[in-house]
Amino acid sequence: MLPGGVFDPRCPQAGNAVGRLAFHKPVMNKFAAMSEKVDRKLKTALDETRLLILGVQILLGFEFQCVFQDGFDGLTHGPKYLSLSALGLILLSIAILIAPSMQHRIVEAGQSTPRLIQGTNVLAGVALIPLAIGLTLSAYVVTQRAFGPAVGIATAAFLCCASIFCWFGLEFIVGRHQGAEKMQTSPTSLKTKIEQLLTEARLIIPGGQALFGFQFVAMLTTGFERLPETAKIVHALALCLIGMNVIVMMTPAALHRISFRGEDSLRFLTLGSALVIIGPSFLAAGISAEVYVVFIKALNNPQVAVTAAIATGLVLIGFWYVWPLALRTSARSAA
Repeated sequence: MLPGGVFDPRCPQAGNAVGRLAFHKPVMNKFAAMSEKVDRKLKTALDETRLLILGVQILLGFEFQCVFQDGFDGLTHGPKYLSLSALGLILLSIAILIAPSMQHRIVEAGQSTPRLIQGTNVLAGVALIPLAIGLTLSAYVVTQRAFGPAVGIATAAFLCCASIFCWFGLEFIVGRHQGAEKMQTSPTSLKTKIEQLLTEARLIIPGGQALFGFQFVAMLTTGFERLPETAKIVHALALCLIGMNVIVMMTPAALHRISFRGEDSLRFLTLGSALVIIGPSFLAAGISAEVYVVFIKALNNPQVAVTAAIATGLVLIGFWYVWPLALRTSARSAA
């Protein structure tokens, strides 16, 4: 040590201190870079999933609305069953697309992890399968009524082939990227956690948006007037449930702006995460109730309608709550 507190490079103690600084700086930079990479990849995966669900919501709204149109009553049993099957497939696609966000909240507690990124990638691809089939069936139902079965089959086949090529074939031709390095879990910053929380709220809310507008419009149609009184009451209940989902999912944004002035806060993250976890429960209940109404309108068979509603609720709750809770329990047991 030289006078004035200056290190002498020739001093062994100074050399050790400089060596420690030189060692820690690259290690810290490496961990920061890894954390940023994982956060960026997860944000991209969530944004891409949100893009997919925005496309799905259009078909979801149509499937719920079509049964209340006058032309639906003129369909034979075959197209009616195909339309209801398409509704089920599109709901399955939505259940799969929302699942990663629920796992992020319940399993990972907002932490960015390679497991979640990989799971989101897989689920996004799987969700396109029922979506492609549902799109094909919907296209056949509407075009065959207007132009006949031959045109309906041709239109459905064209859209089916186009979706398969664009969503799966093109990816097979391009191939999978082999240069990705193995990612490791590292702490996620509060700022990033809040950004991902708001992204997930925007990802989940389109499912409610697709139904909410339909539910108001449906009550003004002649098809709704012909429903049994019980189905009308269930529809009103479903409207309230979907309305609650929309309100709850919009609350984090309002809370962040009004109460926290847009500042990053651990308290906001806790409140926002709770809201994002609670919101889909209203969506699942509202969709299940609306499925009952749709099946009553389409088939006028209460037993089938109740079965379809229960099955829908079980699938949605399974993907959004049971599966994430099982993963969390398994992860804690392994730890």
